[in-house]
Parts: sequence; C-alpha cells; structure tokens
Amino acid sequence: MKVIGKILMAACTFFMTGVMASAQEETTVLTLDDAIRIALSENTAVRVADKEIERAEYAKKGTYASLFPQVNGTGTFQRTIKKQVMYMDGMSGGSMFASIFEPIITALEQNGIHVDMSALTGGNQDENKSSSSEGISVGRWNTFNGGISAAMPLVNAQLWESLKVSKQSVELAVEQARSSRLDAVTQVKQAFFSVLLAKEAFNVYKDVYENAMENLAQVQRKFDVQKVSELELTRAKSNVASAIPNVYNAESSVMLALWQLKAVMGVDLEMNMDVAGKLEDYAQSMFYDIHENDDVNLDRNTTMRQLAIQADQLASAVKMQKYAYLPTLSLSFSYSMNAMTNDFKFSQYKWTPYSYLGLSLNIPIFSGGKRHADLKAAQIQAESLDLTRSNTERQLKIAIRSYLNTMETNMKSYASSQEAVELAQKAYDISQKSYNVGKSTLTDLHDAELVLTQARLGSSQAIFNFVNAKASLEQVLGKDFTVEEK
Repeated sequence: MKVIGKILMAACTFFMTGVMASAQEETTVLTLDDAIRIALSENTAVRVADKEIERAEYAKKGTYASLFPQVNGTGTFQRTIKKQVMYMDGMSGGSMFASIFEPIITALEQNGIHVDMSALTGGNQDENKSSSSEGISVGRWNTFNGGISAAMPLVNAQLWESLKVSKQSVELAVEQARSSRLDAVTQVKQAFFSVLLAKEAFNVYKDVYENAMENLAQVQRKFDVQKVSELELTRAKSNVASAIPNVYNAESSVMLALWQLKAVMGVDLEMNMDVAGKLEDYAQSMFYDIHENDDVNLDRNTTMRQLAIQADQLASAVKMQKYAYLPTLSLSFSYSMNAMTNDFKFSQYKWTPYSYLGLSLNIPIFSGGKRHADLKAAQIQAESLDLTRSNTERQLKIAIRSYLNTMETNMKSYASSQEAVELAQKAYDISQKSYNVGKSTLTDLHDAELVLTQARLGSSQAIFNFVNAKASLEQVLGKDFTVEEK
C-alpha cells in the first residue's frame, strides 16, 4: 500500500510540475473579440470568399467590355502549291483568243513573264473550236495579307440583359463572402466557448483531485495513530487514483479545444495561446428576452439573401431567352493590305489596300425549337427556386424556434443548477466536518463530493449550451457581422 501511495504521489507531482512549466511559457491570451478579429482576416474560407468577389468583379468588367468595339489585328501568308486554271468558252478560234489577250500578254512579257501561246490557243491555232481544251494558270505563288478589323453591337437586347446578370453575380459573391464571415464568427464563438467549458471541467476535476489528496493526507494521519482502519486508507487512495485520469482527460480536452480554436482562426497550430475569461462571465447574457427585439426575422439571413439574388438572376435569364427572338444590329469595319508575288523581295512588293464599313442585321427566324426549349428550361428553373426558397424559409424558422427553446431551457437549467451547486457545496462542507469528527464515513464524503462535481459541471454546461445556441441563432439572423464591424 505504501508503494502504491508513493506512485500516486509521484504521478501527481509530475502532473502539477507539467502544468506549472506550461504556465511559465510565454502565452498569448486572447479575448473573444480578439479571436473573431483575427479569424476575419486569417480564416481560409473568408480569404477564399474575398478572392471570389475579385473574380466576380473581373467577370463583370469582361461582360461590360462587350459593349465596346472589339478590335483585332490580322496577318496571313499563303504559299500556293497548285495554281488555279482558268478556261474560256465561246471563242471561235485560237487566233481570235490570242488577239483578245494580246495587250495583256504583251504587258506580262514586258515584266519578264513568259506566256505560252499554245496553251492559250488550245495547242492548235488553225482549228476553230467552240472552247479551248487547255486553260490559263492564274495567281502568284506568295500571298501576303495584313490588316485590322473592328466590330461592336448597336442593338442587342440579350447582351444588355446579360449585363444585369453579371452585376447580380457580383452581389451574390459579396453575400457569399458575408456568409463565410458569419460562419467563421460562429465557429470561433463556439470553439472559444468549448475552450472555456473544457477549462471549467479541468478546474472542477483538479479541485476533486486536490480534495482527494487532502482527504488522503488526513486519513493517513489518522491511520498512523490507528484511528481509522486500513480499509478507510485504501478507499482514500482509490479516490486519488480515480481522480487522476479525469484530470488528465480534462487537460487533453483543453488542448484539443485550443487546437480547434486556432484552426478556425487560421493561425499556426503550434502557437502558444490561451483564452481570457470564464464561462461564468457570460452568465449575465443568458437572461435574453427575445420578445424585446423587433428584428427577429430573416431579413438579414444570408441564405435567404442569396436565394433572392439567385431568383433575380433567373428572372434576368428568362428575359434573356425571350430577347433571343429579337433582331440584333451590329457595326463592322475592316482595313487590310494585300500583296501577291512570286518571290521574297519585300522592298519591291506592291501593297493593295482594301477596306469597308458595314451594318449587319440579324433576324432570328428558325432554330429548330432551341430558343423555345431554352426559355422553358429557364422558367422551370425559376419555379424550382421559388419552391426551394419557401422550404428554406420554413426550415430556418424551425431552426430559430429550436435555438430559442434551447436558450430558454438552459436559462431555467442554469437557475436551478446554481441552487444545486449551493446546496451541494453546503452538503459537502457538512460531510467533511462530520467526517473530521468521526460522525460520517469517507464514502459519505465521496458521495457528497460527487454530487458537488456534477452540480458544478451542470452549471457550466447550461451556460455553454445557452451561448452556443445563441451564437447559432445570431448566425441565422445575420447579426454576427456587419460592414461597420469589418
């Protein structure tokens, strides 16, 4: 028994030494407001949502760019592999054919281009034929082309409606970012409260351990003077042994809760951090009269706002499909330079300009029913979203009622648990005094301590349940984040 007692004392000494050593390390203590502020700038989901806003803004700019002229430069080079051949019908003879083209042939020969007369006359100048059996090769081996073209819409109702959709996409991205912030704030609050609850449980179990150690020391002294039996001493040692695992588990819960808080905050998990305050500090906020607030509605709920924006987008999509039946008018312009040669002497090229300015009217007539099908699909999608909105609104109202009931229940639980803690503390003090004078057993003292422990944990759990439900309620109501707070 003495060996067991020494082992228990050594384990307890090691545990307390570890706690003191960790307490001496430099620790960053954060309040709830500090944790929320850090999360709103470092949380991954929040930062991704901000990037999505930037993406939507650029997409909007790209849509608006469709209203401006689209200017493009072009440049092409073609190398002829086989020239085209031209045939002439209706000639009475090769000599007549040659005489008609004699000025052209003369000009070509002056430029150093030889023309085979036999090819022009069909190989026999003495015969009269209605058509030549041979043709003339036309074109040159190299063709260069370079220019600039521009086009812009003048009348396009479908394009104009798409601009509204782009604007609504930015609004949706902003609301989704707000949703990410609301979610981040709620997660930070709940993680913060979990740390406080874990620390409260750790303190309770540590007090139980310290009481068990004090009782063991007292029983040991009585046993040494033979005032208690060895069974009583064994029970005291057993109480100490059973209290140690609870303390270690509670300490591990504190560490895990802190890691969870650091994860939702978006900070380094190895950061030595602690939270300020205790759950009892939030007891005053439990007296939450929901009937005093006139803004308990879904006007600021982020899910309903996103659905409203999506409904506007679908309404615009329906209009876009209807506008697909309307004619469109566009303006176009082109200017190009062409050169055709048989060599690569660029300095001797003769460039020929070509340009035009035109209007293009496009009147939809028949598309195989595609426009009608697209319109019906958009209308059905809008009707489906209306059903989703109605169901979501019902579910959110149920959630609000559930959170309010949870808060009201835990308000009552906390009030009764406070009275239970006072009575349990009083019973424990009486049991301890009775045990000291020998009027009660160690078992009676242990039972009183167990009731006190459960009462203290019940009080902390009631506060935690209340603030946890309140955080969820404020997220549903959209109260956890505003532009001013950002």
